[in-house]
Amino acid sequence: MKNSLLSFSFILLTSFSTFQIFSGSYYSESKPITVDSATTVKLSFVGDLMCHSVQYQYARIEKDSFDFTGVYRFVKKYFDESDFVLGNLETVTAGKSKNYSGYPFFNSPNQFVSDLKTVGFDFLFTSNNHSLDRGEIGVIKTIENLTANNLHYTGTHSSSNDRDSVRIINIKGINFAFLSYSYGTNGNPIPKGKSFLINLIDEKLIEIDIELAKAKNADCIIVYFHFGEEYQREPNLFQREIVNKTISFGADMIIGSHPHVIQPVQIYPSKGKIDSVLVAFSLGNFISNQRWRYSDAGVILQVEVSKFTAKDSISLSKVDFIPTYVFKGNTERGREYIIFPSEIAIADSLPYFFTSEDKKNARIAFNDTYNIMSKYSNKVNLRKLFSDK
Repeated sequence: MKNSLLSFSFILLTSFSTFQIFSGSYYSESKPITVDSATTVKLSFVGDLMCHSVQYQYARIEKDSFDFTGVYRFVKKYFDESDFVLGNLETVTAGKSKNYSGYPFFNSPNQFVSDLKTVGFDFLFTSNNHSLDRGEIGVIKTIENLTANNLHYTGTHSSSNDRDSVRIINIKGINFAFLSYSYGTNGNPIPKGKSFLINLIDEKLIEIDIELAKAKNADCIIVYFHFGEEYQREPNLFQREIVNKTISFGADMIIGSHPHVIQPVQIYPSKGKIDSVLVAFSLGNFISNQRWRYSDAGVILQVEVSKFTAKDSISLSKVDFIPTYVFKGNTERGREYIIFPSEIAIADSLPYFFTSEDKKNARIAFNDTYNIMSKYSNKVNLRKLFSDK
């Protein structure tokens, strides 16, 4: 297990109506345990992968050459430890001819996506409010770029057949289904007769897709939602209502983003195959140029799913979270954005390029993340690493 100050685990209780965080190794009471052959898959989820214009300017090597890999060099080890890494691609790659840009209409260099593959990403959710920032061509070109880099995706699609092909991926013998939906497109119109380009949140569509996933023998159905209110650290009524509906349809795990801040994680009773449903309402920003409190912090949510042979059952066996903080400044490599994990906050020797303000903000960010992620836990044994002062 990782250093208890670096990540905390949600240890799931047998009733699964509550969960608990321990700053240490898992232990059990002295009760008989039935030995069963199990396969366990470790998934790592991150939130919004954004590319504001200053980010690609920092990543520029030559006129039309970019390198974003350095951004992830301190968190890549967590991806390497995982079986499958997923995130929300909140930009499009429509090509240089459509002009690179950041907010409010994103279009990023192709290398932003290819470098995600290089650092360890396997799957990107593509349905969000910026999916149509370059219209239909942006959707199609982004899908072509993802495909060329052997990255799985869902949420936006190139055709009706593509949309109706529920993504079922077998990882170590467990069939995972991935579905993805957005609340909207920032008013960017969906071309008439081409609703397949992006999945919008629609109860009937979600129910149909979940039934399709079941028909394809999915062991674990994971639904991604782009929803909620920006910069609000609590889920709103709509988020809770659509989560409850989706669980009733048979979803086994729900991951969310859009608020650009972290919102709590909760465990719900299951209506599907798995014993309990994990809901992460918002994983916040993983990389962006949003430099204010709560938006400069993110989280790597690590989830272990186990399939037991004798019982023919699926279990949500473990959940860890690793707080992250986005640094922006000058290093020996020049101007950089770097995602740092929680260990930087307790390191004996912080990087020389961290200013006193960087140190303060990083520590505040990590404490904020611990507090938010543990908010709905029962019997929490959790202390702050630092004061906010």
